[in-house]
Amino acid sequence: MSRPAPWRGAWERLDARMVAFMAAHSVRLLRVSLAVVFIWFGFLKVAGKSPVAELVARTVYWVPPERFIPFLGAWEMAVGLGLLFAVALRLTLFLFWLQLAGTFLVLVLRPDVAFQQGDPLLLTTEGEFVIKNLVLIAAGLVVGGTVERNRR
Repeated sequence: MSRPAPWRGAWERLDARMVAFMAAHSVRLLRVSLAVVFIWFGFLKVAGKSPVAELVARTVYWVPPERFIPFLGAWEMAVGLGLLFAVALRLTLFLFWLQLAGTFLVLVLRPDVAFQQGDPLLLTTEGEFVIKNLVLIAAGLVVGGTVERNRR
């Protein structure tokens, strides 16, 4: 009969600690990370320094960009602050999902900007920027899954 490797028990204890740490802190860190992204990107829009301002203006062409882009930036900052301080998370997440759903408009309204030669498998830089929002949506679902229901 062979004996287990002497390091196996130590590895299993370390693994258990790592899993416990992730279980205890991962959702909060995910929420704060989302907050940082939304506050940062929102601030850039409000300050008139956003690298996506032109894309937003060309996508939501029916609203004057000098009004819409700062409004969108303030919206994003409000979402970020709600996530950061865990304030009104249900409303915050609703606004979060509305904003992210809006980012996919470029795929429908401006496919010439999102896809190379009109091929949906060949994303442009702008298209990649939009598609990566699927990860943000999934992160929002994780955070939303932890919001406790009010008990009466």
